Formats: sequence, C-alpha cells, structure tokens
Amino acid sequence: MTPLVVLLQASAPGGGGSLQLLLLGGMILVFWLFMIRPQAKKAKMAKKFQEEMEKGKKIVTIAGIHGTVSKINDDGTLMMETSPGSYLKIEKSAISMEWTQNLNKAVTTDKK
Repeated sequence: MTPLVVLLQASAPGGGGSLQLLLLGGMILVFWLFMIRPQAKKAKMAKKFQEEMEKGKKIVTIAGIHGTVSKINDDGTLMMETSPGSYLKIEKSAISMEWTQNLNKAVTTDKK
C-alpha cells in the first residue's frame, strides 16, 4: 500500500473503505488520462498515416533515410527510391510520421 492510503486508514477508524475506493478510482482515472489515452490516439493517427501513403510522396524513415514512394506492396511494405534508380524495400511501419509530415510541410510552404 502507498503511504497515503496507510495514513488515510489510520485517520478513519472503521469507515475508510469508501475513501480507499475513491482514491483508487482517481489513480486509475489519472493513469488512463495521461498514459493510455494519448498512446491510443497516437497509434490511431500512425495507422491512418500509413494507410494514406501514396506513390510519389516524399518520406523519411525512422532511421533518417529520405526518399520517395515508388510502389506500395500488398504485404505491408513499399519500395522507396532514395536516388534515381536506387530502391529500398521497407516496412510501412518504418516511416516516421513526424519527420515525413515536417518534410512535406516544408515543401508545400516553399512552393507558395
């Protein structure tokens, strides 16, 4: 037990059970709000990003390799052209969502 729960038990003779349940519920709620919910939201965004991948889009892998999508395969991989005539077969999950979005954002603002 945590020291706070022990203190609450000592100060409430006999009727501290409901207070313990309330405290436990609060800890679970805080854990869900700050840990589980943001992780699930980020995973959902990453899956959507990978599904929207299309040919010709500039990408950056999590290893920092820059290239362009040349072909999307059905097995969860894609062919990335790193330089003219040079191709790499990579997993869709190896694409960095943040770096790719920053790269494409910079390209669209440069064109304006």
